[in-house]
Amino acid sequence: MHGLINKSVQAFLRDNYGQALWARVAQEIGIGPEGFEAMLHYDDALTADLIRAAMVALDKPRGVLLDDIGAYLTTVEPLRRLLRFSGTDYWEFLFSLEELQGRGLMALPDLELPELGLNAESRGRFTLDVRGPMPGWGAVLAGLLRAMADDYGALVLIEMIEGQGPGERVQVLLLEAAYAEGRRFELARPREVL
Repeated sequence: MHGLINKSVQAFLRDNYGQALWARVAQEIGIGPEGFEAMLHYDDALTADLIRAAMVALDKPRGVLLDDIGAYLTTVEPLRRLLRFSGTDYWEFLFSLEELQGRGLMALPDLELPELGLNAESRGRFTLDVRGPMPGWGAVLAGLLRAMADDYGALVLIEMIEGQGPGERVQVLLLEAAYAEGRRFELARPREVL
C-alpha cells in the first residue's frame, strides 16, 4: 500500500483522537510513533493491521471507521480543493468521480486508488461502483461523498449497498443540489493574512 494512504489514516487518528491514541496504535502494529513515510510503500497486511488496531482502539466497527476517514479527508485543504475543482455543484462533482483515479495517477503514478464507475439512475439516484485494491474503499468513498455534499450545500442520502457482485457499491440519492449555503470556495488560493 502506498505510504500516503497509511499516513492519511495516521493523520486522521492523531488529529481527531490525539497523539497518545496514535502512539498506542503504532505500538500495536509494531512501528515507531513517527509513523509512516508518505512516499514509501508498505505491505498491504500492515495497512490491514493498522485499520484493525484503530477499530479496537476506538471501539468502532470497520465501516464506521472507514466512513469517518473518508469524511476527514475532505478537511485536508489541498485534497478538498482538488475535489472542489471537480465541479461547480454536487451534481457535477458526482459526474467527475470516474476521473478521480486518473487524476490521482497523474499526481502519483504508483498510488493505488479505487476504480470508480457512476451509474445515473432516475430522479437524482446514483450508484457508485467501487473496485479497490483492498476492501473498504466503498465506506471511505461514502464518508467522502457525505462530507462533500455538506461542502457544496447539497442534501443527500448515502448508504452502502451490501452483496451486489464484485467490488463495493454506494448509493447516492441527491434530494436537493442547493439545499443550504456551501462552504466558501474560490478558484484562486486564499491569501494568508499577516
